Amino acid sequence: MTSRTEPQDDFLDFPLMQAIMGRRSRRFGLGMEIPSGPLAYKSEHEPVPLAEDEEFLLIAAATGVTGWNFGVPFGPGRPDEHGQFTVRYTGRTTATAAGIGTPVLFFTNDSGTYVTNTRDVHPDPTPENGNGAELSSRMIEVCRQNTTKLSDKRLDLPSGPGHLLDPNFWMANAPGSTMFMPMADASEEFLGILSIFLVHGYVIMDTEEKRPAGDLHPFIESGMLNEQKVFPLAVLQQSAFEANCAELAFMAQNMVLMMQAIGLGGLYYNGFNRWSAMGAFSAEGIKGLGFQFVKDERWPVPNPVGIEGVYEALCPPFQPDMRTAVETFVQRKFGPGGAYDPEIAGPWKDSSAIKRTVTPNDDEFVDCLTSIAQYVYEKHGKFPGTFNTIVFPGIVQAQHLDTGFYDTHYQPGAYLQTHAEHMEKWHG
Repeated sequence: MTSRTEPQDDFLDFPLMQAIMGRRSRRFGLGMEIPSGPLAYKSEHEPVPLAEDEEFLLIAAATGVTGWNFGVPFGPGRPDEHGQFTVRYTGRTTATAAGIGTPVLFFTNDSGTYVTNTRDVHPDPTPENGNGAELSSRMIEVCRQNTTKLSDKRLDLPSGPGHLLDPNFWMANAPGSTMFMPMADASEEFLGILSIFLVHGYVIMDTEEKRPAGDLHPFIESGMLNEQKVFPLAVLQQSAFEANCAELAFMAQNMVLMMQAIGLGGLYYNGFNRWSAMGAFSAEGIKGLGFQFVKDERWPVPNPVGIEGVYEALCPPFQPDMRTAVETFVQRKFGPGGAYDPEIAGPWKDSSAIKRTVTPNDDEFVDCLTSIAQYVYEKHGKFPGTFNTIVFPGIVQAQHLDTGFYDTHYQPGAYLQTHAEHMEKWHG
């Protein structure tokens, strides 16, 4: 990755409303060509890769650490305690459901393929100190420190049928562009959402099979679950998927707004084969990101579960069984270094005292959560069952805008002043 020599801090003063009003999908970058049709145009310039600082401004906008999040302060299931639903109190630039915080960001450019994972970073104890430039530099540096290079090559996503939607052949993953791929772990998301319902006594019902999702009778007998409070399993599964998709869209929107502030072209799109991008066709020579997949004759497509040592879902094959997955999930919340460890700081004036009010999940809770999780896994052969374990709905692509294309074919105002001045300001 290349780097410019002097920082450009004009983006700090860029008006939010101008970014919102000026947001457009500007697809045509330096070095691109539309071969025919009324907008036919061949760029007169060679592709120019994004500088490292440009990329990390976008990365920080998507997943930068901004302090502590505030969690869920109250739940009537345990009225004398602070809410115990958050998995990570690390505050980032975009929201996640209940602070479960599963997303990470993969990206690829001309120099290689990378992943930035800030999920478990403990924030700076005094993030509010400093001016805007110092704060943004600090946030960018945290992203740099938590970025891992996966490959020396650009992602091999072929520009052809089966891998990209046809209207994207000419521009997707083009030389000089950077593709950002926000992803989320639905296995952890589902365990987190399911835990909230169990703490409040809900009996999870498989309405398709007209039975409880697991052997829940012992937990009704003990009083942990209330048989008058019933909730459909299918709705919880849908809720987990929707939550993950919303979280990833927030990341994408932040990046696209930052593009306006610093004057980059690009867009957020989903016209691609995520299985190709993740590596489902590695046997055919299309390596993708190198994800591990599980296959089952019941599914039309294989299920991505993660990359060993990089991003592993809370389910087999990275966990031997769903009980171990549940125990790992509970440990992330209540174990050493976890969300409710009194020795770890937090957003409150007396974080240790607040955390000590929270009762960790006991063996009965682990048994109940395991029963449901194992039921889902056995029924579908994957977890959370009705959709991919790793959620990957869209790509943000950023590139240097070829203003000549827009001057030729569009009315004045097709791009912002930041786009007009970008190459001079950022690249001399």
